[in-house]
Amino acid sequence: MATLPLSPRIRATQEPPIPSVRAWAARYGGGAGPVLDLTQAVPGYPPHPDLLAKLAEAAGSRATASYGPIDGEPALRSALAADMARFYGAAIATEDIAITSGGNLAFTMAMTVLAGTGEAVMLPSPWYFNHRMALTALSIPCVPLECRAEDGFIPDPDRAEALMAGVRAIVLVTPNNPTGAVYPPDVIARFAELARRHDAWLVLDETYRDFLAPSQSPPHALFADPDWRDGFIHLYSFSKAYCVPGHRVAAIASGAGFRGALMKALDTMQICAPRAAQTALAWGVEALRDWRLANRDLMAGRAEAFRRAASQLPGWRLDALGAYFAYLRLPEDAPDAVAMAETLAVERGLLGLPGPFFGPGQERHLRLAFANAEEGVIAQVPSRLMA
Repeated sequence: MATLPLSPRIRATQEPPIPSVRAWAARYGGGAGPVLDLTQAVPGYPPHPDLLAKLAEAAGSRATASYGPIDGEPALRSALAADMARFYGAAIATEDIAITSGGNLAFTMAMTVLAGTGEAVMLPSPWYFNHRMALTALSIPCVPLECRAEDGFIPDPDRAEALMAGVRAIVLVTPNNPTGAVYPPDVIARFAELARRHDAWLVLDETYRDFLAPSQSPPHALFADPDWRDGFIHLYSFSKAYCVPGHRVAAIASGAGFRGALMKALDTMQICAPRAAQTALAWGVEALRDWRLANRDLMAGRAEAFRRAASQLPGWRLDALGAYFAYLRLPEDAPDAVAMAETLAVERGLLGLPGPFFGPGQERHLRLAFANAEEGVIAQVPSRLMA
């Protein structure tokens, strides 16, 4: 019997990159030592034990086994609004916040609400691959905005201006995945102005904002604009800062106009986000503030350890570094990034993601996510790469 056809949108969607790379490691013989898996952005330390206790308590409650509010538990929405107001130095209210089942779904629902038939979304390239995959699956045209290594992979609003025809939303991710680049406040402000001039939305994904250095906070002044709710959407994830990626909790901050339409997407795609995790996190936002700050410093130490390791790599170039990520340029005599990544996985047991997984023009780059690696593990990276 012939295979029945499936959605052409899904057929056109990129294969999940991380399982593809991990499949290469099945052929690794172990000669270089244990596998070093630097493919996925996961924190390399466990959740706080008190948070685990709160999660266990909430998971065993009859109350959290029932449906909850479509836009999330009021206690968590209120706690996050207060945390964001403190972080950004601006007035952010509980009613501005909606809770989602993870960051990827937050993005997918935001794009579902924003883009009409034929309307495009601008993604700086290299991009977070799941963002590009979501647009393909939704049949939303993507307008790539090339970010250059010589610019530190910071997107250029002037170059974006010429590409705005038909664009309904501009998406920025800072600190960036995959490069780690942190966008300067003036660049973010210029993109906000660009979006306003073209009647487009600015969508800012700050999943990694908890790992910014104190000198980089606040990272922008968008929330200080009294009209921010009219054209700005903010995405945040609890996965990284609270070490709970498996519990799938994220948030969207927006104004009333967008929020009214978002409620339809929320009810259709998730009904409600996981309630036990929301209950525990509502406690953790304030209670774990000092723990989060300590983890920020821990990640900064790992970033510096990777910078030191990269300095030992003749021919390689560290083009960007930040948050959880290092973005390396391959030596001139190396094969292309996909072939190089496969060789490293199969022969050296080092797993990283090749640049082409993050968009066009990335054939000479490799992303290594160092967040889950202690400094002793990071110190092993140069020998694996040079071999």
